[in-house]
Amino acid sequence: MEDRKKTITVMTPAYNEEEGIRECVVAVREVFEKQLPEYNLEHLFIDNCSTDRTVEILREMAKEDSRIKVIVNSRNFGPNTSGYYGLLQMSGDAVIQVLADLQTPPDRIIDFVRKWEEGYPLVIGVRRSMEEGFLMQRSRQLFYKLIRTISDVEQVRNFCGFSLFDRKMIDILRGIDDHSPYFKGIMMEIGYDRAFIEYDQPLRKHGKSRHSISDLVNLAIFSMSGYSNFPIRLMTIYGFFTFVVSFLVSMVYLVLKLIYWDQFSIGIAPITVGVFFFGSIQILCMGIVGEYLNRAFDHARRRPLILEKERINFDTPAKLPGSKK
Repeated sequence: MEDRKKTITVMTPAYNEEEGIRECVVAVREVFEKQLPEYNLEHLFIDNCSTDRTVEILREMAKEDSRIKVIVNSRNFGPNTSGYYGLLQMSGDAVIQVLADLQTPPDRIIDFVRKWEEGYPLVIGVRRSMEEGFLMQRSRQLFYKLIRTISDVEQVRNFCGFSLFDRKMIDILRGIDDHSPYFKGIMMEIGYDRAFIEYDQPLRKHGKSRHSISDLVNLAIFSMSGYSNFPIRLMTIYGFFTFVVSFLVSMVYLVLKLIYWDQFSIGIAPITVGVFFFGSIQILCMGIVGEYLNRAFDHARRRPLILEKERINFDTPAKLPGSKK
């Protein structure tokens, strides 16, 4: 009996990519036609409520090629959640995430697939180099160094989502009922064998990056609150340390005041400085607690990851978190 021809799903998140979306489709299609003819291609797009002609172009291409499948979100749910949901909707034997701006070069898909054929259920793309400003580069380096130090699970440096997942890993992700997922952490938490592919990130050909500094800051806070207990433990250590220091300082002031009652004056300056210092630390600690409580609140509300507005070229219902079906 002839073996079934396997299918590779290429998942591409999209938001206002009208200038380069066709080029992305053509580039991926050429890789499979020339280098991977032994596999079927499913190209899945999830549009995060674009405000330009991206959805219109995707709809036109889907009419011409049934291998192109499109999910249109009802609103912008953020790049992290939208991309994660898109991965869950794959129907192939493996899925590779490729960005619409072609900064994850499609010609490296062949390397991911070959590693997968060797038996690795997870293949991770690691950026070897990229064009960006000095401040952004240093900020990324410091962030990765910090998160790898304090995280409870391994974190991959210079990983932006360019990766291959075997179907069995996606089935596990579907069974995880997490309404605030950070999939870069989840995939490492699963713990399967993994291979790494290095690549040089090319310049963006069309448009500009949709990720602002605030998005990157939010992602950093999100990853730390989701995969590290260090900030909470640091607060406990701080509380004990400040108690000891405050007690010792107060004893020193008391002794000096008793010995030099008339000459020694405490003054208002050290008191004011101390109040502002400890008050600011307390506010910071309350903010850290708030981040953890907010994650718990998001999970308790049990809101859906994504609300779909439209599905194109699908013959199966949506695959939701919390179920492997």
